[in-house]
Amino acid sequence: MPKKKRKFIPFLGPMLQRLAPKIGAKVIMEPEWGVVGQILFKNGNIKYFRDGRMDLNTLGSTEIAVDKDYSTFFMKNLGYNTILGKSFYSPRWHKAIGAKHRTIDDGFTYAEQLEFPVIIKPNSGTQGSHVSLVHNKKEFYKGMKAIFKYDRIALVQSLVVGTDYRIVVLDKKVISAYKRIPLSITGDGKSTIIQLLKAKQKEFIIKGRDTKIKTKDPRIADKLLHQGFTMHSILKQEEKIFLLDNANLSTGGDSVDVTDTMHESVKKLAVKLTKDMGLRLCGVDIMIDGNIEDKLNNYWIIEINAAPGLDHYVTSGAKQEKIVEKLYLEVLKNMGK
Repeated sequence: MPKKKRKFIPFLGPMLQRLAPKIGAKVIMEPEWGVVGQILFKNGNIKYFRDGRMDLNTLGSTEIAVDKDYSTFFMKNLGYNTILGKSFYSPRWHKAIGAKHRTIDDGFTYAEQLEFPVIIKPNSGTQGSHVSLVHNKKEFYKGMKAIFKYDRIALVQSLVVGTDYRIVVLDKKVISAYKRIPLSITGDGKSTIIQLLKAKQKEFIIKGRDTKIKTKDPRIADKLLHQGFTMHSILKQEEKIFLLDNANLSTGGDSVDVTDTMHESVKKLAVKLTKDMGLRLCGVDIMIDGNIEDKLNNYWIIEINAAPGLDHYVTSGAKQEKIVEKLYLEVLKNMGK
């Protein structure tokens, strides 16, 4: 049970309550916290959900999907292209399990072997939290120590370059797909970077998007530094820069819907991967060397999500809201069988 009352209500519960009557079902929410619910189907079936996790995927497959290191092992073993990387442990966890050659120092040696810059991320993190592109020893140790305050396992991965996409699959069918663009701003020749970020935050609020841009995120400061800027720099007219290396919508990224234009080869890959990993509902995060409209050639699976978070996506536009409603209506129908 949470220690303090939440300041927000997750979008899934109210959406399911709105959609359930369309199939003769009813959703009952636990009223105090608003994060768990019960779905009563007209055939007598009863299902449950908590936040974005629903009674759809099996427990074992869900647990594997949550663990990036384990899921990468199985995806690679099945023949999918994954990002080269390795896991390393916090001092306390390293000692507790008696691991060998998995300390933070071992992680730095491995990063040197991969060659900087490298990506570091929490093994079980979500929404792009603590994901960093680090260029040197100082940034590596700073980033890893930050991760170990959040997770006992960190991943060190080689940097791959391409276009980032999220593909949502439900029971052998792609429901939605969108390109993910990292947090960015475009200059007007007079505003500072911090002013542009605050203006972008206001735009999110006007659009009803609950994303909060963390202007004091040290990753933003580091990203600016590598580009020769500070928060007080003024960008030229139409000059565009990126402020984070992850493309999650939850950290201020933007999305471009590509559901209707993606190539059939990409759909087949996402559907097959979802099935192979034992999932019915899955968010496949994939980096493609090229465009999703073209036949799939070079790609890397970034990770899979058994409970793809769509709360930020749903507030990015009317079309996206309809896509998400369609997705969860299909989820309800399948859960009731």
